[in-house]
Amino acid sequence: MGHLGKRVFLDKSIELLRFPKNIFIKDDVVIKEGAKICSCNSTAIVRIGERTTVGYNTFIFASEKIEIGNDCMIAPFVYIVDSNHQIAREIKINQQPNETAPIRIEDDVWIASNVTILKGVTIATGAVIAANSVLNQSVPAYEIWGGSPAKKIGERK
Repeated sequence: MGHLGKRVFLDKSIELLRFPKNIFIKDDVVIKEGAKICSCNSTAIVRIGERTTVGYNTFIFASEKIEIGNDCMIAPFVYIVDSNHQIAREIKINQQPNETAPIRIEDDVWIASNVTILKGVTIATGAVIAANSVLNQSVPAYEIWGGSPAKKIGERK
């Protein structure tokens, strides 16, 4: 493992996959049962900041880089993936390379249950992503987004 901070709680049945040396977890993090965190290749990086909670059965799959800030709450069944398959018609899909773009989740972010976060997204400080949303664009600080695809539905006051 790249780094495992102090007072980190790793629940049963979590998996740090493929290249765990590229996974960095700071102090006081909680990772709940069934979570899977994958550095999918030898250069892909996953960083999780202090006092962040990763919910049950959440998947974090990095082909380039996924950074999660401090004091974040990630609910159960969240899927965070920084890559996508190409879909050119003349080549079989399983023979096409992935497209990647890093994901950055800044501090004090709440991601509710069943959210999917796609490549290239930044979620700025204090934002909230509503349950069952698909996020394919960046979210400004302190805004609340929801839906599929997600759009602004409010602001934190």
